Amino acid sequence: MNDAAAVLSVADAPYDAQAYRRDFPILGETVHGKPLVYLDSAASAQKPRQVIDAVRDVYEHGYANVHRGVHYMSERATDAYEGARTKVREFLNARHDREIIFNRNSTEAINMVAQTHGRRFLAPGDEILISVMEHHSNIVPWQMLCEEKGLVLKAAPVTDDGELRLDDFAAMLTDRTKLVAITHTSNALGTITDAAGIVRLAHDAGAKVLFDGSQAAVHMPVDVQALDCDFYVFTGHKLYGPSGVGVLYGKEALLEAMPPFLGGGEMISHVTLEKSTWAGLPNKFEAGTPMIAQAIGLGVAIDYVSAIGMERIAAHEEDLRRYATQRLASVPGLRIYGTAPRKAAVISFSIEGIHPHDIATIIDHAGVACRAGHHCAQPLMDRLGVTALTRASFGLYSTQSDADCLVDALEMAREFLG
Repeated sequence: MNDAAAVLSVADAPYDAQAYRRDFPILGETVHGKPLVYLDSAASAQKPRQVIDAVRDVYEHGYANVHRGVHYMSERATDAYEGARTKVREFLNARHDREIIFNRNSTEAINMVAQTHGRRFLAPGDEILISVMEHHSNIVPWQMLCEEKGLVLKAAPVTDDGELRLDDFAAMLTDRTKLVAITHTSNALGTITDAAGIVRLAHDAGAKVLFDGSQAAVHMPVDVQALDCDFYVFTGHKLYGPSGVGVLYGKEALLEAMPPFLGGGEMISHVTLEKSTWAGLPNKFEAGTPMIAQAIGLGVAIDYVSAIGMERIAAHEEDLRRYATQRLASVPGLRIYGTAPRKAAVISFSIEGIHPHDIATIIDHAGVACRAGHHCAQPLMDRLGVTALTRASFGLYSTQSDADCLVDALEMAREFLG
C-alpha cells in the first residue's frame, strides 16, 4: 500500500543521516523553544513519513478485516497484512511465513511462550536460565510460570563492565535447564551478548533458547536460522514502526506442538458446543481481529531500514557511539555504565552528586530527550549498585551534533545544579 523505495539513499551510497532525518517529521519539532534532540530511541523510535503515510493509507483507502471476507477490500487488506508477515520472515531469515506470529509487543510474545511452551513442556524442578541484565519483560513472565509450576529461575551474572561471559553462563547450565531466555542486546547498557555461543551451549545442555531481540533487531542484522535459536521476539515501535505490533518467531515444530495462547475467532478450525479444534500456523496464535494497520506499517518500516541496509545502520551507530563516548568523557564526574567489548548505541551514565531524574529534567529544557530511571531492569541496577541511570540511546537518524548537544546540556545541568 506504500512504496518505501522513497528512501533517500541506496545501499552503496555514503551514509547520510541528515537525509534520513528529513523522513522523520517529528525531528523538526521544538521543545521549550529549542530544536528537538531525540536520544530516547531505545524506549521507542520515531517514525518515518513512509510508515506514517502507510498507516494513514490503510485507514483511508484499504481498511477491512482480514482473512474473513471474499470482497475486494478484505482480500486487499489480507494481501497487505500477509505481505507484512513475509517481510518479517525475510528480515529475520526465518524458513517459513508460518513461523512468524504477530502480537502486540515483545512482552506479549514472551508471555505467549511462557504460557504455552512453558506450561506444556516444563515440569516441577526444571530450570529456566535468564541473565541479571534482563528487561522486566524477560523476568516477570518466568517468575509467574515458576511460581505456578514449581520451576527454578536462575540468573547468569554479568561483569562490572556489563558483559555476559560464556564461561559464567555455561556454569549455570545443568541437566535440569530446559529453557534459556536471554537478551540479545541489553536495553539498559547496550551490551550485545554472544548469541551464537549461548545457543550452542544451551542446545548441548538440552535446553531451548529464546532471545529478547527488542534492541538487537533495531541495531544490527538478525538471522534466526544462522543463530539456530528456538524463539526470537522483537517489537515494532522500536524498529521505526507503529506501536501495538510485535513479533514472535518460533521454529515450526515447536509452534505446532504448543497450545493456543488465546481462544476466540480466527484461531479455530472447527467449533461445536462440545469441542473446538485449532487452525494451523500462524492463525492458531492470532485470535481475534489482529493489528492490521500496525502490521502493515511494520512491514513498511522493514522496507525502510532494509533499503538503507542494516549493516550500514549498525556501522553508523557504532561510529556515533564511539564519538559520543569520547565526548561524554569530557564531562567532570560523569561515569558510563556498561563498557562491554560489544555494544549497541545505548549509553547509560551518572554524574556525581546529581540524581539521574534531575539530569533528564534539566537537559529537557535544552531540547534533549533522554530517559532516566531503572530502565525496567531493577536487578541490573542492584548489581551495578545504583537505583537509576540516565540513558542516551541513538538511532539511524542520530548525528554527532546530537551527541554535542547532549554534552552541552549536561554541562548546563552541572552548572545549574552545582
